[in-house]
Amino acid sequence: MSDVATFWNQRFASPEYAYGDAPNDFLRQQAGRLPPGSKVLSLGEGEGRNAVYLAGLGHQLTAVDAAWTGLAKLLQRADAAGLAVTASLADLEQYDQGEAQWDAIVSVFCHLPTPLRRQVLAAAVRALKPGGLLIMEGYTPRQLAFGTGGPKDVDMLLEPAIVQDELAGLELLQFAETERKVIEGSFHTGRSAVLQVVARKP
Repeated sequence: MSDVATFWNQRFASPEYAYGDAPNDFLRQQAGRLPPGSKVLSLGEGEGRNAVYLAGLGHQLTAVDAAWTGLAKLLQRADAAGLAVTASLADLEQYDQGEAQWDAIVSVFCHLPTPLRRQVLAAAVRALKPGGLLIMEGYTPRQLAFGTGGPKDVDMLLEPAIVQDELAGLELLQFAETERKVIEGSFHTGRSAVLQVVARKP
C-alpha cells in the first residue's frame, strides 16, 4: 500500500466523517448545470459526501479513491439511501479515466503533487465527452496564511495561472480565486482561499 493510501485510510477509519457528511457548497451551487442522468466521475471522492449527493439527484456516479476506508463509508451510505454508486479503489496515478466517456468530472479538494495533477487533469480533458463539464474546487497557495485546512506543501495547492494552462482544451465558464468560509468537518473549518472552476469541453 502506498504512503498516500495509508494516510487516507487512517484519516477515514474513524466513524465520523472527516470532512462532514454534506456535499461541498460549490458543487451544490453548480450541480444544476448537469443534464439529468449525467454520467459523472468523482476524483479523490473520499467518504462519499459528493458522490452520494449527485447520485441522489439521479446521476450515474463513479467514485475513485485510494482509501478503502473512505469508499466503504460511501457504499454504506449509498446503500442506506437506496442509491447506486460505483466505487473504484485506485491510485489516481494508475486510474484510467478513459476517452470521451463522462458528462462531468468532479474534483473537490483533491490535492495532488504538481506532476500528478498535470497528468490527472490532462486525462480528465481527454475523458470528458464533448460538452462535458469539469467542476473543481481546491485551495490556493494563499490558503497557507489562513491555516484552516488543506496541504501545507505549496506544490500541492492550486496556483490559478498554472491550473489554467493545465486545463488547455477546455472552455472556462467560471474560473476565480476567492475567499470563502469553508465548514466541512473538522479538517476544513474557517476562512479559506480557494480556486473555483467550471470548464466545458467544446
